[in-house]
Amino acid sequence: MTAGTSKDAVKAALSTQALETPSWAYGNSGTRFKVFAQPGVPRTTREKLDDAARVHAHTGVAPKVALHIPWDKVDDYAALAEYATERGVTLGAINANVFQDDDYKLGSVTNPDPTVRRKALDHLLECVDIMDATGSRDLKLWFSDGTNYPGQDDIRSRQDRLSEALRTTYDRLGDDQRMLIEYKLFEPAFYATDIPDWGTAYAHCLKLGPKAQVVVDTGHHAPGTNIEFIVATLLREGRLGGFDFNSRFYADDDLMAGAADPFQLFRIMYEVVRGDGLDSDIAFMLDQCHNIEAKIPAIIRSVMNVQEATAKALLVDAEALAGAQRTGDVLAANAALMDAFNTDVRPLLAEVREDSGLDPDPMRAYQESGWQEQIVKDRVGGEQAGWGA
Repeated sequence: MTAGTSKDAVKAALSTQALETPSWAYGNSGTRFKVFAQPGVPRTTREKLDDAARVHAHTGVAPKVALHIPWDKVDDYAALAEYATERGVTLGAINANVFQDDDYKLGSVTNPDPTVRRKALDHLLECVDIMDATGSRDLKLWFSDGTNYPGQDDIRSRQDRLSEALRTTYDRLGDDQRMLIEYKLFEPAFYATDIPDWGTAYAHCLKLGPKAQVVVDTGHHAPGTNIEFIVATLLREGRLGGFDFNSRFYADDDLMAGAADPFQLFRIMYEVVRGDGLDSDIAFMLDQCHNIEAKIPAIIRSVMNVQEATAKALLVDAEALAGAQRTGDVLAANAALMDAFNTDVRPLLAEVREDSGLDPDPMRAYQESGWQEQIVKDRVGGEQAGWGA
């Protein structure tokens, strides 16, 4: 433990942590070249919830499952929410999909064709209807809209169309519902993405109102971007609505959170702790594609990585850090962060799990549970879930 830190306070904070896992991470995925199928992958949304419940059972901190429409489209969403509750989890954010239809080749809500724009808007409104049925709080919006060539479309007009669609959707939200706007530097639009950065997302949120918040996907930035600065700024402005945690080496790699740069994840979580973000309404979600690794163990490992980064962030000696900053002691200030980052928090997290009646080692517990062998045996036939399903 670092000096000046209460172990009980750290454990209390860790015991209330909650992460949201994405339904699509339990299905088959891959690169743009190949989707790799695995035995035991869910064939239905209910089977995805079964797997998500297993992750929560072993980690104790993954009580919500985000849905993606139409990948998780069902006839009765209220019944789906009830099924989730029976399994020990609840339904989280509803993610819209306006990027996988041929009509959206030139954009969805920013498309120059008003018929296509109406189709996309209707889908966004449908997602709010689904939120009403599931009891979900958050509507998460990511748009692949943009252009590939200079002159392809008018940049300003596309922002006007985007603003109009967001306003109509925002006005449809209930009193306790929120709109989370995600941004992405590029892909599939390579010249000008319509929401390419946090500033553009923030500007739209300001115009819409307090129920509009920004989502930070940790893989959606240019190399070298100081993501923790973005997090600190949005927290300061009260506009950080959520995270999509994953790791990147090059672009939007969607690798396991904390795998590529655990120090960056620690720095981000320190700013969350510094800004009282753990006690706010921030939606901490994973957004990953497990292409070559087993799905459920990879998600468990990702949850553990976020837990470890959070624990280290909580261990920063705030008084020592602030004192060094006031006196301009650069090395001491940096050391305060590095001491916390270099602390082995695994024993502490094992205690937190044991205090909650869980196995101190979630990975081992899953391997010994027999769940993987059972789903491989049972999930034979039908069509496995995956990209586009």
